[in-house]
Amino acid sequence: MTLIEQTISNISIIIPTLNEAQSLSALQPLLKTAAELIVIDGGSTDDTVRIAQSLGFRVEACPGGRGAQLNFGAKCASAPTLLFLHADTLLPPDFHHMVTTCLTRPDTIMGAFRLHVEGGGWLLKNIIRGANIRSQLLQMPYGDQAFFLLKENFIKLGGFPELPIMEDYVFVRQAKKRGKVVTLPQEVTTSGRRWQRLGPVQTTLINQLIICAYHLGVPAKTLASFYRRGLIFGKFSGNKRAHRRL
Repeated sequence: MTLIEQTISNISIIIPTLNEAQSLSALQPLLKTAAELIVIDGGSTDDTVRIAQSLGFRVEACPGGRGAQLNFGAKCASAPTLLFLHADTLLPPDFHHMVTTCLTRPDTIMGAFRLHVEGGGWLLKNIIRGANIRSQLLQMPYGDQAFFLLKENFIKLGGFPELPIMEDYVFVRQAKKRGKVVTLPQEVTTSGRRWQRLGPVQTTLINQLIICAYHLGVPAKTLASFYRRGLIFGKFSGNKRAHRRL
């Protein structure tokens, strides 16, 4: 077996889904570069499950929110390295080499990639540039940057908190207590739909308000309700783009 084959065979990619039928076909090439690709569906009402199965993905069902889906996917995974990927996010070429090299560093517990968002003008580009600086300097990437870590370390961290919102934020904070969280210079490319729905300024403002409220002790259920109200307000304020789950 070659070194490349060994590297490829060591990564399980876990994708939580809820009504992501339109995004999945772009992920099919990952079947050639990962040990397995596991779709954990949270109760889709569109063709997500049928399409995922037709593409050759392993599909499992797990209601209860994204934290529960991610934990169940990790439990199902057979490879020693886990990579958590949003359905609308594309990994960089040769990601498997980058992941493996990053996790060989003795002080590193977890990694992620720089973020690139499709579309958007100069304002969104500058917001994302600031997010990448935050991710690198504060060791605080978010879930759309494709977290990866060894399964044994994932277990030691206790998995994702099964919260209605901010499971990725809380998980990274816990990881930082155990080791270094590295943001690689290579980029993942994610859909701009979340930013387009409300606009980059309002989206950023809502996100920051939720983080501040979390640190003030506001319960996660209340934060999730606030977030959804923000989405509904944006929708009925003239933005008619499709609603996306948390």
